[in-house]
Amino acid sequence: MTSSPFGRTVCAMVTPFTPDGELDLDGAQRLADRLVGAGGCDGLVLSGTTGEAPTTTDAEKSALVRAVAEAVGGRARITAGVGSSDTRHTIALARAAETAGAHGVLVVTPYYSRPPQEDVAEHFRAVADAVGVPVMLYDIPGRTGTRIEPETMLRLAEHPRIAGVKDCAYDLLGSSKVIAETGLAYYSGVEELILPLRAVGGVGYVSTVANVAGPAVAAVLDAFDRADTAEATRRHQRLLPLVQLMMAAGLPGTVTAKALLGALGLPGGPVRAPLRMADADRTAELVAAYAAL
Repeated sequence: MTSSPFGRTVCAMVTPFTPDGELDLDGAQRLADRLVGAGGCDGLVLSGTTGEAPTTTDAEKSALVRAVAEAVGGRARITAGVGSSDTRHTIALARAAETAGAHGVLVVTPYYSRPPQEDVAEHFRAVADAVGVPVMLYDIPGRTGTRIEPETMLRLAEHPRIAGVKDCAYDLLGSSKVIAETGLAYYSGVEELILPLRAVGGVGYVSTVANVAGPAVAAVLDAFDRADTAEATRRHQRLLPLVQLMMAAGLPGTVTAKALLGALGLPGGPVRAPLRMADADRTAELVAAYAAL
């Protein structure tokens, strides 16, 4: 298994807000401490998709990194989402995250403008050249409109600071090829592929569901890594009802994670518009699935 500077059991942490929608740094510290302690996480991704990066300011992103770094100390690796559709802005966010204490940065493919592959590669290289921390590429074409093609990954793997991939491309063949030919640390960004990706050489996951069920998600990898594949499959299957409700039932994972956190009395708070909170019926379904797990 490829070693990685980003951790193994990584939570895509929500960004807690106060009831009136302001950044809740105290809540973020309490949630981060719980995720790294009882939650079974050795890494946290801040200001990603689940962290509502599109609706938080640059200053809020930096403040969040500083607060979480203070809360978890050396117990977990902190990776800051710094992606944008503007290379200059992404570089500025990456440098600010490094200054604030992030151990690495997560950089998504530039979205909406749909650049060709060589431009995508140059974007990532420019960010990696601008910082001194490891870079995790975020391949999520369903949101950005543009893949990081496997051949582009092979070229980017030559950069000394491009170290990992958050894989949401649903292309196990392409991912297997890159894993086989590079030292890139591959993380499943979708819970249903955590076990399949690990079986072909992935190193771990970046999980939204881990906000509420970290130990259950980690148990899948733990069983596989001790060569108990039957138990790994059982753990994987046991997670599926909650994964289905949180990630594939029509609401964004940010919304479902915050609904469950609120129901459990944990920091999270509301989501920011244009997202809206889950209604009472959906929250009750989520609580029931969580209780069954």
